[in-house]
Amino acid sequence: MQKLLNYKKEIGFSILLVFLLALVRSFEELFYDPFLEYFKSDYMKLAFPEYDSLKLFFSLFLRYALNSLISLAIIQVLFKDFTLTKFAGILYLIFFLILILVFFSILNFSDEDNNLMLFYVRRFLIQPLFLLLFVPAFYYQDKISKKNNNS
Repeated sequence: MQKLLNYKKEIGFSILLVFLLALVRSFEELFYDPFLEYFKSDYMKLAFPEYDSLKLFFSLFLRYALNSLISLAIIQVLFKDFTLTKFAGILYLIFFLILILVFFSILNFSDEDNNLMLFYVRRFLIQPLFLLLFVPAFYYQDKISKKNNNS
């Protein structure tokens, strides 16, 4: 219990940051996304909706950037390692480039047969899923490196 009290500032800040991620999600209607309603409907039988490529790109970029910055802040609060946070930031950038290319490739060079793939690629762009992958991976890596240093 005493250990938790020692970290009350970090816990409070982490909770605030998770709340910010929830706010980004709860105000998703503020972002331009014609696929929001599309994927709420029976999209497996529908054609892709009409969209403005430039507006869609900047909207996806903005949402990904907000989620990424908040996620990087969470990683920094949890691990207090700027090198690790910088590494995660580089991964976020690389994954954005790959995902946005795949997203627009599916839209422009594919038909509606790949709408499930589009659904999942879009999901990684608009939700902080990488945080759910990075935190356990970095925690495990941290424990392994501390174990090896003590040996």
